[in-house]
Amino acid sequence: MNQAIRNAWIAVASMFALILGSISYVQVIGADELANNPWNNRAILQTFCQDRGAILVAGKPIAQSVESGSDSCEFQRTYPTDPALYAGITGYYSNVFGSTGLENTMNQTLTGQADQLLMDRLRQLFLGQQPKGASVELTIDPEIQALAHSLIPDGQRGSIVVTNPKTGAILAMVSKPSYDPNTVATHDRAAAQEAMGELQKLPGINLNQGVSGPTGGLLAPGSVFKIVDTAAALASGKYTADSTLPNPAEMTLPGSTAKLPNYAGGNCYTRSEASFSFALEQSCNTPFASIALDLGQDAIAKQAAAFGFGEDAGDQLHLDYSPGVFPENLDEAQLAQSAIGQFDVKASPLQIALMTSAIANGGVQMKPTLVRTVRAPDLRVVSEPKPEVLRTSTSPEIARQITEWMSNVVSSGIGTGAAVRGVKVAGKTGTAELGASGLNNSWFTGFAPADDPQVQVTVVMEGVNVQTGAKLTSPSASKIFEAVLKK
Repeated sequence: MNQAIRNAWIAVASMFALILGSISYVQVIGADELANNPWNNRAILQTFCQDRGAILVAGKPIAQSVESGSDSCEFQRTYPTDPALYAGITGYYSNVFGSTGLENTMNQTLTGQADQLLMDRLRQLFLGQQPKGASVELTIDPEIQALAHSLIPDGQRGSIVVTNPKTGAILAMVSKPSYDPNTVATHDRAAAQEAMGELQKLPGINLNQGVSGPTGGLLAPGSVFKIVDTAAALASGKYTADSTLPNPAEMTLPGSTAKLPNYAGGNCYTRSEASFSFALEQSCNTPFASIALDLGQDAIAKQAAAFGFGEDAGDQLHLDYSPGVFPENLDEAQLAQSAIGQFDVKASPLQIALMTSAIANGGVQMKPTLVRTVRAPDLRVVSEPKPEVLRTSTSPEIARQITEWMSNVVSSGIGTGAAVRGVKVAGKTGTAELGASGLNNSWFTGFAPADDPQVQVTVVMEGVNVQTGAKLTSPSASKIFEAVLKK
């Protein structure tokens, strides 16, 4: 009998400890995670009708709270300035579907609940004022943002990222398709649900992030990945700027009968051996596949990680980010394909922008920064992020050499469409085949001026043919380079 009583007490004590532990986790350890969960409508409803802080670009609100004229909910969240232009950054704030984008990741700041805003909350409480959040000013240049958006044709899936490679500041970040977040942020729940139903029909829209595009969309990078191969080769000591590379028109993939060819429409067919400069300038496939097979998977994977593949983007981006992927456990055929950015290699446009910015910045990758300042309701500056190093990707010497070769890509190679009169531009093109469809993802990534980089541009157009891609990527980058450098 005593043993049965003891067992019962042990069971009761265990259950009590479990309940207490669960409560403690929810209230202490997991509180922030639960509060910031984009699907946690309960947390949103607590502050939904408050005067939420604005998100600003060049002093103009791209997201703000205005008086709704309703007794039930005093304020309405609106997106007044070209909402589709900024939807991938702001996301939406909905009492039905939660929040995405900066509306989610900066929620504590925008609602005034962040720790650094404690005194402001206390002052509002003491004076009997309505709670008001802090405003967030972005690094985005509105003219460059609008230009980048206009360079992606309506109906075309694509993304463009423009950064300052020396500071990491994001000057523009756009993608299409896009949408109007006002339709989801409405107080009319039925209208919001209908709008979301229409949004779900759009190809390329990721409902968890608003738009899949620049930070979350993982795509095959194609030949822009050859920058990784080149850095790995030079870092190995087995290759130098004077190395001669094997350049057969095609190579049989090890362990198979499949062929990996050079592009039949290019100049790579003109010689069986190539200098490093020529191979990168003309984007020949077989030399880089040979380099990967020679160096081995570990060396390519290590260099990819140094450029940020598989790594985070730092704490100043404030957007959901999907790091690039370099696959593991490759056989030799898969490694050869991966070396040219195919097989299961994946990268977001921002990932490629970070890689390119590291070359532009002497091998040093800066944290991508989207927020310029955070200001309290009284306009006091609460935070003002400074440029910070994210990682060292390669040596200054290797970065200089790759810059020289990337300059040749634009001056005399296959990236001449990115040229700007009177400016030395460095760049790399990429074409990632999409199965047997005959379509591809077309890339350009580069920076200018090559000898003193002020701007980095990465462009990707999805599901295009070779001719269409060539017309949309490099020339678009040229227009952006010119626009930024004129400022």
